[in-house]
Amino acid sequence: MDEQALLGLNPNADADFRQRALAYFEQLKISQDAWQVCAEALAQSIYSDDHIKFFCFQVLEHQIKFKYSELTEVQQQLIRETLITWLQAQMLNPQPEKTFIRNKAAQVFALLFVTEYLTKWPKFFFDILSVVDLNPRGVDMYLRILMAVDAELVDRDVVHTSEEARRNTLLKDTMREQCIPSLVESWYQILQNYQYNNSELTCQCLEVVGAYVSWIDLSLIANERFINMLLGHMSVEVLREEACDCLFEIVNKGMDPIDKTKLVESLCQVLQSAGLFSIDQEDDVDFLARFSKLVNGMGQALIASWTKLIKNGDMKSAQDTLQAIEAKVALMLQLLIHEDDDISSNIIGFCYDYLHILKQLSALSDQQKANVEAIMLAVMKKLTYDEEYNFENEGEDEAMFVEYRKQLKLLLDRLAQVSPELLLASVRRVFNTTLQNWQTTRFMEVEVAIRLLYMLAEALPVSHGAHFSGDVTKATALQDMMRTLVTSGVSAYQHTSVTLEFFETVVRYEKFFAVEPQHIPTVLMAFLDHRGLRHTSPKVRSRTAYLFSRFVKSLNKQMNPFIEDVLNRIQDLLELSPPENGYQALLSSDDQLFIYETAGVLIVNSEYSAERKQVLMRNLLTPLMEKFKVLLEKLMMAQDEDRQMALADCLNHAVGFASRTSKAFSNKQTVKQCGCSEVYLDCLQTFLPALSCPLQKEVLRSGVRTFLHRMIICLEEEVLPFIPSASEHMLKDCEAKDLQEFIPLINQITAKFKTQVSPFLQQMFMPLLHAIFEVLLLPAEENDQSAALEKQMLRRSYFAFLQTVTGSGMSEVIANQGAENVERVLFTVIQGAVDYPDPIAQKTCFIILSKLVELWGGKDGPVGFADFVYKHIVPACFLAPLKQTFDLADAQTVLALSECAVTLKTIHLKRGPECIQYLQQEYLPSLQVAPEIIQEFCQALQQPDAKVFKNYLKVFFQRAKP
Repeated sequence: MDEQALLGLNPNADADFRQRALAYFEQLKISQDAWQVCAEALAQSIYSDDHIKFFCFQVLEHQIKFKYSELTEVQQQLIRETLITWLQAQMLNPQPEKTFIRNKAAQVFALLFVTEYLTKWPKFFFDILSVVDLNPRGVDMYLRILMAVDAELVDRDVVHTSEEARRNTLLKDTMREQCIPSLVESWYQILQNYQYNNSELTCQCLEVVGAYVSWIDLSLIANERFINMLLGHMSVEVLREEACDCLFEIVNKGMDPIDKTKLVESLCQVLQSAGLFSIDQEDDVDFLARFSKLVNGMGQALIASWTKLIKNGDMKSAQDTLQAIEAKVALMLQLLIHEDDDISSNIIGFCYDYLHILKQLSALSDQQKANVEAIMLAVMKKLTYDEEYNFENEGEDEAMFVEYRKQLKLLLDRLAQVSPELLLASVRRVFNTTLQNWQTTRFMEVEVAIRLLYMLAEALPVSHGAHFSGDVTKATALQDMMRTLVTSGVSAYQHTSVTLEFFETVVRYEKFFAVEPQHIPTVLMAFLDHRGLRHTSPKVRSRTAYLFSRFVKSLNKQMNPFIEDVLNRIQDLLELSPPENGYQALLSSDDQLFIYETAGVLIVNSEYSAERKQVLMRNLLTPLMEKFKVLLEKLMMAQDEDRQMALADCLNHAVGFASRTSKAFSNKQTVKQCGCSEVYLDCLQTFLPALSCPLQKEVLRSGVRTFLHRMIICLEEEVLPFIPSASEHMLKDCEAKDLQEFIPLINQITAKFKTQVSPFLQQMFMPLLHAIFEVLLLPAEENDQSAALEKQMLRRSYFAFLQTVTGSGMSEVIANQGAENVERVLFTVIQGAVDYPDPIAQKTCFIILSKLVELWGGKDGPVGFADFVYKHIVPACFLAPLKQTFDLADAQTVLALSECAVTLKTIHLKRGPECIQYLQQEYLPSLQVAPEIIQEFCQALQQPDAKVFKNYLKVFFQRAKP
């Protein structure tokens, strides 16, 4: 072996050595006999370095996985012997191997098992057992091999091919017949031998039992001697977590519902008599989390049995099972309310399913009602934040609590389905009690009280948020709580969680303000002062900016009396933050977008005259335009790149803010009707010069482009005079990405204005194409994935552009480019349909070809086009699907084929019998297609139903491809 290269296997080696080791590994993988050197090194323990041993196993693993069939019988025998020799050495070595080596060795054993067990090595497990006996190191390896075999056969996370899945089923069936009883016996012996003196091996063995139980005969494990031993382990501190998991797997095993109920009940009796149901005496939370998972498994298993029994109509057994379920509810509640969230979270599934049963019962007993109430109180208590929750710097623990809260929310929703009245009454009681004394109550209790009110909106669903009409009891209760929320002064509570919950709830129940509009000013002030947009916490300010825009939008006409006042109060929040160091604005630019949108909504939706709206909109946008001009001048002068970037970002924000105000307009309130066209045209004139700025092109162009997209929608034809010069600037020295983003703008204009923009399109058609071709023809490095992807996306955009032009009835744009250019364009479409293995682009190309045939393929079409159809379009319809890369099993490719069929149908439609004659007598014979198939093809093509031909075409190419 190359000793120098092996030095690079050490993780601490320098980069050159590591690189050399990697190259050496690749070299050994393709070498014919390198595996033998590695096998020898392992069998004779030549190397003591752990990384080299691991490396040798990797080489063997590669050989078994990918090149095993190339070996002779003798060589395969050598690999088997090597592994057994290595295993024997494990029991004699003074020190055990490192865990990562043992795990890798186990994987290699498992690979060999999968390859050889059914044919050459049926005694695989017996050979291993005869070597290891009860030697602890041998047993450790044996158990690791068993886990690796299980991972190969049944690991749900590994995606297996159908061939592998069949092989795995056969392996399991053969194991069940030939060796599973012996393996189970060996596990029993290991557990019995090591349970008191080697907890590590015992836990490993329990893990093996848990893994195999899902696919072997359960009676081998679920019997008195095994269960008694497992229950014994439940009272041994170092074993009980694994024993718990093992019992969980046993309970989880699919089986007959009556047998399952019996199994769970007998387990429960024994666990209860062992004192394991007394949760309050237990302080080991790790064990309780596993125990909670076990109880959850037992509960859900019983519920699954109950459901099956009801379905089978076995009411007597179903009733017995329901009693068994009810008997576990007290234990379930103890675990649900436990202060440790992991323990509580593990039992939620049982709890949820139990409520689902109650929902199906016609009437609830007093005990069941009490259970529902107890679950409700537990959920309310567990929703509460604890003292340690870090609101300013949320980490992993906080994220876990947020997830846990989502689970509790599902329980609350389910409770609402079982007993909506009880939920409403309970929330109302908690809410009113808490808000009466909010000043003296801890933040987490105030937050959860408001949170519960918020959650009711989804738990008691209504259409379109109409919580304050319909059911009088419910509407009154919610209205009372909302009134309390907005009048109690709780919005001034000094904790971010309470403040945020207040605003979230106010926006969630915006319909309340239609019923009691007198509260709007109070809430607006909360949004606008130190409680909301001017809060000390950036997190609160940011969220409030979004919620404020939603609040204002939802109130619409009710905002009329407050418009000018609100606009004045948000004035300072609209300022464009200068890119000067150290300046700290209250809101980020993303948050300011919401404030601009809100200002736009207030102006557009007001009842003012168009003149007044224009004045207000001008007041809103003029400061942006003035700032923009100054900043653009500064950018032109800036030398330092960081300064340039900061200025370009700031300019971009200005454009973005102006763009965002336009979201307020609608079909009912257009820019014209509101008298605002002039203001936005001024904005356009202000922003367009940024396109010719040579610095920070990408950022500036992207912002102005987005603004143009908005203006095409808002200003309609008034935007047209600006398009030619904007396009000219955007086509100057541009890259793939620029073009890719510019084309959708041209597509939007083309699709919207159609013939109105025909002269402009004719003028810019070839310059745009030249820019595209120039980028596509740029040489790129062979392995540059991102460049290849950019070109692919640009190619798609180019074809999408041609599709828009032809689809908008403007084929004259192409036709008027001169014969040579027209031909060049047509050839690119043929090339796109045939040569590039990109089904999305191919589909578009066939759509373009169909459209051109439809427009130009008749008797009065352009000179020479009919010729082009037969020489190029017809062949493209056959050459593309015949390519190896054209994968008929892929959904996108099938769509491309479908458009190919449409193209052929359109040619037949436009050229009639002449097309059939050409296919029959010239083209298909040139492809060596048999006469009867040609006949069949032409008949299918002449069918009036296009779908018949589409289906036929797919079959035709499936048969034609090898």
